[in-house]
Amino acid sequence: MKAAADFIRQGTQWLHTASRFQGSRGDARGNTGLMVLYHKELEDQFSSKRFLIVLGLIFVTGLASVYSAASGIHAAVSKQGTDFVFLKLFTSSGASLPSFLTFIAFSGPIVGLALGFDAINGERSRGTLSRLMAQPIYRDAVINGKYLAGLTVIAIMVFSIGLIVGGLGIILIGVPPTAEELARILLFLVFTVVYMALWLAVSMLFSILFRHAATSALSVIAVWLFFVIFMQLVAGIVANALFPVSDSANYAAMIHNVNTQQALSRLSPSVLYSEAVGTILDPSARTLSSFLLTDQIQGAVAGALPFGQSVLLVWPHLIGLLALTVLCFAISYISFMRQEVRAG
Repeated sequence: MKAAADFIRQGTQWLHTASRFQGSRGDARGNTGLMVLYHKELEDQFSSKRFLIVLGLIFVTGLASVYSAASGIHAAVSKQGTDFVFLKLFTSSGASLPSFLTFIAFSGPIVGLALGFDAINGERSRGTLSRLMAQPIYRDAVINGKYLAGLTVIAIMVFSIGLIVGGLGIILIGVPPTAEELARILLFLVFTVVYMALWLAVSMLFSILFRHAATSALSVIAVWLFFVIFMQLVAGIVANALFPVSDSANYAAMIHNVNTQQALSRLSPSVLYSEAVGTILDPSARTLSSFLLTDQIQGAVAGALPFGQSVLLVWPHLIGLLALTVLCFAISYISFMRQEVRAG
């Protein structure tokens, strides 16, 4: 009996060790599958003609706007001095082109939409999704690998454009950036990556919900146009309906109208991004409100706002963009994990 008990105990210990070993092998297999998919998606993105076209459009138009802005900076330097002149490359508009900041806020979502609108339904229509799911990898490795690859491509693109624009700015205006300007530009690039990552998550969500790539592409373009162009118009209409301003002397109604319009406009990621990076790249911006009352500016010290204070102003905007990104990706993740994948 004692020998049998010892044999059972040893067998139980062996089974426990074997199960732990199999679990570790399964984790390693899942991690390996994620990395394989990640590298495969990176290779596909960098070699696709669609990525090259979008990258060329961003580079050419962005550099043209910076060159146009630099042509008018020299006159501003002679009048206003060289304080934060390097940041004016990103916020100043030229004679015929908008500023680099305005251009990124409008066309930056196109990068995220182009990278993800057919991430899942493209695999499904080609019949490769079922074969991919048949491989010894975890199901969530597919969507995680695709999103991480798209996020990596966006980060490389944004920081590359930032370095090129900075180098071109030094050549054009002949003024190197200070340490605070570099910190502000770095935070601006981080905001841009998060902003584009949000639209990447939205496009991947639509690629999961719709079976055809054309349908998901048209849907995400409609969402982009609504939030970039029409959201502020809707906010103005709602604010005027709730708090009509018939008399210019009715300051209470005017304040409620502006506050309501601003609050509704901030439901748009484009407005959040524009307000945040506009404050970061303009040290003279001391508030995010559309207007200031007299008691708010009394006792205020004239001058530029320190970098830390500017970060405190825009910190809620960054948290909001991150929260929207996580929410969209979480919905995409849950939807993909619940979908049935059939061999086609």
